[in-house]
Amino acid sequence: MSSSDLIEKLQSRVIHEFMDIFILAQLKKGSLSGYDAIGLIHTRFGILVSSGTVYSLLYSLERDGWIRGVWNDRKRVYELAEKGERDMKVIAKVNEEVQNFLRSISLLNATVNS
Repeated sequence: MSSSDLIEKLQSRVIHEFMDIFILAQLKKGSLSGYDAIGLIHTRFGILVSSGTVYSLLYSLERDGWIRGVWNDRKRVYELAEKGERDMKVIAKVNEEVQNFLRSISLLNATVNS
């Protein structure tokens, strides 16, 4: 496997694992439809996720009370629910810890390869 293939595979894995947090963060900025979420992920990360993956995730987030879906003309758009607003504050704090962890892995790998 080439290094570019490995990078693409790892990036896709990370995006799929943290897609819920990415979508919640985007909803903090304003409402989105499932189609909008697919487009944002593709534009931002160059990864095309299936509509089934995104809509399944949106339904799960709604069922768990993090978001709420409302009908806007003929499409369903999602916005953060109160629980989502509250939990996004916690997620924002954890974000820094995750970034520090990833930086430490990167620094560790740079030291090992030197």
